[in-house]
Amino acid sequence: MTDSRHPPISLRKKPKQARSEASISVILQAATQVLAKEGASRFTTARVAEKAGVSIGSLYQYFPNKAAILFRLQSDEWHQTTDLLSRILDDTSVAPFERLRNLVHAFLRSECDEADLRVALDDTAPLYRDAPEARETREKGERAIVRFMEEVLPQADEASRKRVGELITTTMSKVGKAFSQTPRTDAEIEDYAAAMSDMFCAYIERSA
Repeated sequence: MTDSRHPPISLRKKPKQARSEASISVILQAATQVLAKEGASRFTTARVAEKAGVSIGSLYQYFPNKAAILFRLQSDEWHQTTDLLSRILDDTSVAPFERLRNLVHAFLRSECDEADLRVALDDTAPLYRDAPEARETREKGERAIVRFMEEVLPQADEASRKRVGELITTTMSKVGKAFSQTPRTDAEIEDYAAAMSDMFCAYIERSA
């Protein structure tokens, strides 16, 4: 018997054909729209099925409940953010501080572009932070930060590099969330990203 306090969050049926992949994509797009418009508290499988134009039975072929849909959306969001961080920081063809500036700008842009969805997902995030997929994604991001800190602070000890990395990522996350709650122009995003990047770069130089 399934524990109602911990509903299943895995896909009920793994997609094996392009048609199944397309059906899941349609459902997730609809779920994104419903979540952004109505928030996590009013999010239901019935609303998602209606928005997607599919029967509730068709939806349940892939997602056993709303928790599974929300987990997929949350997991995708975490993956996208982590992949963005890793891709930019690992591009050694770009100077380190320029990479950091690119990361801050891309992160703020992403936060602003998907503000409604991210705010809604924040309500569900605590439910899934201990899931294996969440830990795996988090560890991937942490490894990218460790590599970057080893590059920019080669003389610092491990504890110092960890402190600098955690301060930067935590500040970026918290500030990005608050900043994106108000509609922003391109110029505002540019200015804010530049100012925050200057602060991070100065902190790294002082920590060297």
